[in-house]
Amino acid sequence: MNGHVKSLRVQQFMEPAAAFLSLLLLMAVHSSRAEAVRGNLQCGNFLQQMLGQTRLIHKESANLIKLYKASQGEMPEFFCKVPVSDIPDSQISGLQPAEKLASIWTHLQAFFPHLKWVYEQQTDLHLPTSPLLRDLTNVRVRSEWLVPIINSLHQSLFPNLSLPEPAVGATTLPPPQNVFQQKIYGCVVLKTYKEFLSNVSRELRNLKNVCNGRTEMKG
Repeated sequence: MNGHVKSLRVQQFMEPAAAFLSLLLLMAVHSSRAEAVRGNLQCGNFLQQMLGQTRLIHKESANLIKLYKASQGEMPEFFCKVPVSDIPDSQISGLQPAEKLASIWTHLQAFFPHLKWVYEQQTDLHLPTSPLLRDLTNVRVRSEWLVPIINSLHQSLFPNLSLPEPAVGATTLPPPQNVFQQKIYGCVVLKTYKEFLSNVSRELRNLKNVCNGRTEMKG
C-alpha cells in the first residue's frame, strides 16, 4: 500500500471523527446555554415572588400603622419616632449581593419576635375580633412566607454559600411596659419594619441584573 492510499484512508477516518467531536461540542454548548436560561428563569421567578410579596406586605404595613395609631387614642406622630433600644434597624448591610441577601434574611427573622410581641401586647387592649389584631396577624404571617422564598432565591444565586443560621435567643424584647410605653414600642416597631420592607424592595430591584449574570457569578 503506497503512502497516498494510507493518507487517504487516514483522512477518511478522521473526517467522521472530527464531525462527531464537533457535534458533541455543539451539544455541550447548547446544553450549557439551555441550563443557564433555565437557571435565569428560575432565579427571576423567585425574585419576582419575593418582590411581589414584599410590596404587598409593605402596603399592608402602611395601612396597619394607620390603624394602629387610630386604635391607640390620642397619639402624636412624634411618638412613633422615639428611639427604642433592641429593635432591629431598617438598613440592609453588605456590599456584595450575597451579603445583602444574607442581611435581609437575618433582619427579617430578627423582626419576627418583635411583631409577635406587639400583637401579644395589643391582645390585652382589644377584643379578639379587632381589625388591628387581624391585620397584625396578616402582616406577620405573610412576612414568614418570605423565609422559604429568600432561601430558594439564595440557593439559585449562590448554591455554594449558606445563609447564616438564625440567632436563636439573641433577640432582646423590652422589659415590662405600661400601656403608654407599649403604644410607643408598637408604633416604632411597625414604622421601622415598614422602612425595612421599603429597603428590601429597593435591593431586590437591584438583583435583577444579578439573576441574568448568575452563570458568571458561579464561576
